[in-house]
Amino acid sequence: MTARLVLAAALTAAMLQAGSACAAGTMDFRASYVSIIIDDLGNNRDAGDRVTRLPGPVACAILPHTPFATRIAAQAHQRGKEVLLHLPMEAVDGQEPGPGALDTGMPRTLLTLMLAYDLASLPYIVGVNNHMGSLLTSRTLPMQWVMQEIRYQGSLFFVDSRTSAQSVAARTATQYRIPNLTRNVFLDDLPTVKAVEQQFALLMVLAHERGHAIAIGHPHPATLAVLQQWLPMLAFYRIHLVPLSALIAQKRRAIAAWQAPLPSSDLRRDPLAGTPEAEDSTLARQ
Repeated sequence: MTARLVLAAALTAAMLQAGSACAAGTMDFRASYVSIIIDDLGNNRDAGDRVTRLPGPVACAILPHTPFATRIAAQAHQRGKEVLLHLPMEAVDGQEPGPGALDTGMPRTLLTLMLAYDLASLPYIVGVNNHMGSLLTSRTLPMQWVMQEIRYQGSLFFVDSRTSAQSVAARTATQYRIPNLTRNVFLDDLPTVKAVEQQFALLMVLAHERGHAIAIGHPHPATLAVLQQWLPMLAFYRIHLVPLSALIAQKRRAIAAWQAPLPSSDLRRDPLAGTPEAEDSTLARQ
């Protein structure tokens, strides 16, 4: 079966069974929801322009101190797309993350000053996600410093790009009461149309199973071509592309509902069923 047939089958299955998911709140959970982030923006003006012109609220994760960072951030904001600081962090393999990188050898003062410098370099930021960072995100102490600074800077959220299975980023963000989400799917580890379509199908399946899912891609021609073709079709399949902030808001409502007192008729409910912790542990296996 071709990748496009696999994708169509996944979308059809999601449409037929989407009514099984429901939850309180402003979102209509008879449908499924996805958020998509495009990383590594800032070095190429044309790629940034293509991403900001994609249909729907695709989030733009922009590297700090890059030649076109400010321009792309302004375009994204003007075109209704959320702007993230794509924060460079130290990787296990020693690959250079780029300007403004945080590493495990930095003392606390230098790390927090660098993070503040990175945050100040971009306008319209609503959140942060990590660029690389397989080493730094697995270390508790520097991630505590990162989250303390993000909290100090104001109303920002954090998205764990999940470049390491040992990441403590989401857990640490929760400890510091920073709204956070975790990536479920990488769209383009293999940047061909066929491979991206297969990953897009996986995103749809996960969204159907869980009610929502988050994908990260990059401004590769194949990735942008697949998104340009398929994003306008999602609503037909009762799958909606939403901003990351909408998923953050839904997560907050879910936590508030879980923390509310149980009605007397429900006192025997499994105390772990549907809790935010249970959801996070599921995401952590991706």
